[in-house]
Amino acid sequence: MSILSDLKSVPNMLSVLRLLLVPVFLWLLLEDGYFVWAFFVLAFAAFSDWLDGQIARKYNQVTNLGKILDPAADRLYIFASLIGLTINGNIPAWFAIVIIGRDLMLLIVYPILATHGYGPLPVHFLGKAGTFSLLYALPLLLLADIWPAAEFVILPLGWAFAFWGIGLYWLAGFIYVKQVWELVFLPRKNPLT
Repeated sequence: MSILSDLKSVPNMLSVLRLLLVPVFLWLLLEDGYFVWAFFVLAFAAFSDWLDGQIARKYNQVTNLGKILDPAADRLYIFASLIGLTINGNIPAWFAIVIIGRDLMLLIVYPILATHGYGPLPVHFLGKAGTFSLLYALPLLLLADIWPAAEFVILPLGWAFAFWGIGLYWLAGFIYVKQVWELVFLPRKNPLT
């Protein structure tokens, strides 16, 4: 399948739409008075992330392009949310630094894979769970600012998802590093011995 035909699949079109909405989301998040719209764009992105995965698996539309677009959209939404929520004072800077630090660690690791002839590793379940947690935490932390009367319920939920997300995100990162280490630096065992 070519890239053009891959783009015509519904899951990949949803991923492209999510990618196109990242700058819109960030602009809404940074503009006074548009938090509600930013929340709806982020909620749509989270829903479409779930939907494209369901469609891809159910209708056998999993593509290599989708394996790149989907996590790229997730990372960009997380990154945009961290920038906007930090600038707006919804989250402390250390929270953004901890999450971005994990992605910087992997930016160092992935070129090592490429120079040894390997493509990206399959997404680990813990990485998906960490991303899922963060994609729930960030809208909740934004929602607490939109709906202050309910922040006594929303903030504890948001921070619970945030801390679970950080833990799972970093654990998955260390698993990826371990996998790269084993692929690249450990001697291969001869299956015949």
